[in-house]
Amino acid sequence: MTVILLIGANPVQKKPAIAALSSMRSARHAPPPVPVVARLSANENPLGASPKAMAAVQDAIVNMHRYADPNTTQLRAAIATQLGVTPDMVLCANGSDELILLTALVYLNSGDEVVMANGTFISYYIRTQLMDAVQKRIPLINGAHDLDAMADAITPNTKMVLICNPNNPTGVTNGAAEMQRFLARVPDHVLVVVDEAYIEYATRTDFPDMIAEIRNGRKNILVLRTFAKIYGLAGLRLGYAVADPDMLDYISRARPVFDVNCLAMVAGVAALTDTDHVTASQTHANESRAYFQHELTALGLTPFTSETNFIAVPVGSEGSDTHIVRAMAERGIAINGLGAWGLPGVIRISFGTPAENALCIAALRDVLPQIQ
Repeated sequence: MTVILLIGANPVQKKPAIAALSSMRSARHAPPPVPVVARLSANENPLGASPKAMAAVQDAIVNMHRYADPNTTQLRAAIATQLGVTPDMVLCANGSDELILLTALVYLNSGDEVVMANGTFISYYIRTQLMDAVQKRIPLINGAHDLDAMADAITPNTKMVLICNPNNPTGVTNGAAEMQRFLARVPDHVLVVVDEAYIEYATRTDFPDMIAEIRNGRKNILVLRTFAKIYGLAGLRLGYAVADPDMLDYISRARPVFDVNCLAMVAGVAALTDTDHVTASQTHANESRAYFQHELTALGLTPFTSETNFIAVPVGSEGSDTHIVRAMAERGIAINGLGAWGLPGVIRISFGTPAENALCIAALRDVLPQIQ
C-alpha cells in the first residue's frame, strides 16, 4: 500500500472565521529578551491569593483523585448568599472567559450583530468572531463606554450587547444613571452582558447595581464576575454568572460537566469569607493607583481615570505602544500595548508590589524619551 504524505496546509477544512484568528499556542510566542523582574501585564493580585483560600486548597488536596461536584452546589450557595439571590441564579465556570465563550456559542449565529466598545476586553472580539458575528464597535469616551451611542447602534439584527464595567483595559467606569438610561432603550430580546470582573476595586458611589436589576426580574441581563482579581485565584480559573435561572439553564447545556475543578471550588467558598484580604487588596490598589497617577503625570502623560488594579495611559501615536512594550521587556518589565484592543498608542500597567511599581516608573522614565 502506498502512503502519500501531504506537505503544507492541513487538508481538513477549517472555518474561515476561526482561521482568521491568531493562534493562542504558547509555542509560537518568543521568549522574553531578559528574565522578567516585574510582571505587570495580567492584572493579577500582587498580594497573592486569599490566605483562607490557600488553606482550603491544602485541606482539599487529599481529594484530588475525585471528580468535583458538577453542580458546584456549595459554591453557588455561598455566592448566592453574598449577593442576595437564589442559587439557581448563579452559574460557575472555568473563569469568566469561559462564560463569555459559552454565551457567544449558545446565543450567536453567523451574521448576528453584537454591539461592544472599541477598546474593551479583547476576549469579546475573539469569542464573537468565533461565531462569525457582525461586530459593531463603538468608540470609547475618555476610556468609558459610550452607552448612548451603543444604544443608537442597536438594530433589529442585534442579538447581544457586551459591556465591561469597570472597563478593561482602561479601568474607567460608567455610572448608574447612564446605565439606567441605556437599559431603558434596550429591547427585551437583546441580551445585555455586563462583565464586572473588577467591580470590587470600583470606588464611585453611584456604581450600577446590575444584580438588583436581575433580582427585580430583568430577564435579558447576564452579569459576569471572577475570583481571579480581588481574590487572587487567577491560576485556578474560577468565574461565575448571575442571571435569570432559565437563561443559566440554557447556557449550562453547553458547559463541560467538570469545568470547575475541586480545588477552585473550595478556594472560592473560602475566599468569599476572607474580608481582610479583600480590604487589603483594595487598599493596595488605591495606593498604587495614586502612585501611578502622580508619577505618570510627572512624566508628562495623561492616564485614564482608573477604578481597577491597573492603569492605562496614552503614550504617543499608533505603534508607540508596541515600541514601549518591547523596550520595557528588554528591562525585564512586562506591560501591555493596547493596539490590538482598539487603542493604538496606549499602554496598560498592572499594579505590582511597591518595589515593582517603582521599577516600572524608573524604566518608563528611561524609555519614553527614546520613543517620543
